[in-house]
Amino acid sequence: MQLLILDDLSLTIRRGEIIAIMGASGGGKTTLLGLIGGRLAPRSGQVIVENQNVPTLSKSSLYALRRRIGMLFQFGALFTDLSVFDNVAFPYREQTDLSEDMIRALVLMKLEAVGLRGAAHLMPSELSGGMARRVALARAVTLDPSIMLYDEPFTGLDPISVGIIGRLIKRLNAALGMTSVIVTHDLNETLRLADRVVVLSGGKVHCDLAPDQIRASSDPFIRQFADGLPDGPVPFHYPAPDYIKDLLAP
Repeated sequence: MQLLILDDLSLTIRRGEIIAIMGASGGGKTTLLGLIGGRLAPRSGQVIVENQNVPTLSKSSLYALRRRIGMLFQFGALFTDLSVFDNVAFPYREQTDLSEDMIRALVLMKLEAVGLRGAAHLMPSELSGGMARRVALARAVTLDPSIMLYDEPFTGLDPISVGIIGRLIKRLNAALGMTSVIVTHDLNETLRLADRVVVLSGGKVHCDLAPDQIRASSDPFIRQFADGLPDGPVPFHYPAPDYIKDLLAP
């Protein structure tokens, strides 16, 4: 049996904006990132990225497109056996023919941008969660992508680190002229950061609003999500038989 995750979803992401994708767990947010990057293919429909229909691309064309897409994974996904410097240098060494002197200058530039040039010699095990996420962000933008995908960039971080990552996302988006797509559950930081907030529900776009409209909304689903209410349009109880009958069943 095949599970339908996204159903007749239509969404346009404008160049240069920061768009947040929100919704209940299991609602298809990370699946949407997988479709944009070509890791997943839809059963039907189109995924148009930079005027190319991603599901129809050849392997070489897909890889060429992915060079223009940066990805920040939920927990950074740093290479544990490589130093901070070598983690950030990795895309340059794999994808370019730059000299080591040029790579060194570029790596230090990226680490300076995230405030961690002084941590270049450290190993990932020596970093705090917030520092590791910042190193991962520096690595994700090494090739100056036109599109950045963020999968839960604030998960597991303290409030100071959340604020730092949020400011870096906004600053890098403007400085590099990128388009940023952020999957997140952190409503407060998202409303400070995003140009638009798209809320998914039932595999569709439930709403596509500006942050101020989200704050002012009386929509039951948005209010349940924004206020962290345990019950509402998203029920607390998973569908089950009548409780008393279930208890008394042999």
